[in-house]
Amino acid sequence: MFKTNEYFDGNVKSIAFEMPDGPATIGVMAAGEYNFETSSHEYMTVTSGELSVMQPGESEWKAYKPFETFVITKGATFKVRAVKDSTYLCLYR
Repeated sequence: MFKTNEYFDGNVKSIAFEMPDGPATIGVMAAGEYNFETSSHEYMTVTSGELSVMQPGESEWKAYKPFETFVITKGATFKVRAVKDSTYLCLYR
């Protein structure tokens, strides 16, 4: 069934579910900056709004708009800045 998650004082919320090829979440992120850690490879697709991402080991932000995807490796810490309230789909592989 579905599992709900809430992070950063409710500024990031997601619903976890199973897809045929593995787990996924669909979520919302309020405007702001957040640090995340991964426990598996993550494929994050922006579905509305805009997210800027600072990948591990990088010093510059890269912007992602709707239908653009970025990949984060397993065991990494990365930063996400929601330029405005945004939504996303995250696949865990």
